[in-house]
Amino acid sequence: MKLIHIKRETKTEQRHSVKMGSLNTKVTYVQKYFLGIKIKTLHKYRETYYGEVKNCDDCFLFV
Repeated sequence: MKLIHIKRETKTEQRHSVKMGSLNTKVTYVQKYFLGIKIKTLHKYRETYYGEVKNCDDCFLFV
């Protein structure tokens, strides 16, 4: 069993962008685990409708 491993997980979230308004998008989280417990999120990014990969800093979570 590995002590530290990195896992990639994709979720569908509703985000809000200034230019596009509210949108449903797939957000991929790259997270670091220690003995099966999540330590921190290393990176999160989303894929646009046209296939571009963008960072999630330009849009915020819509609740």
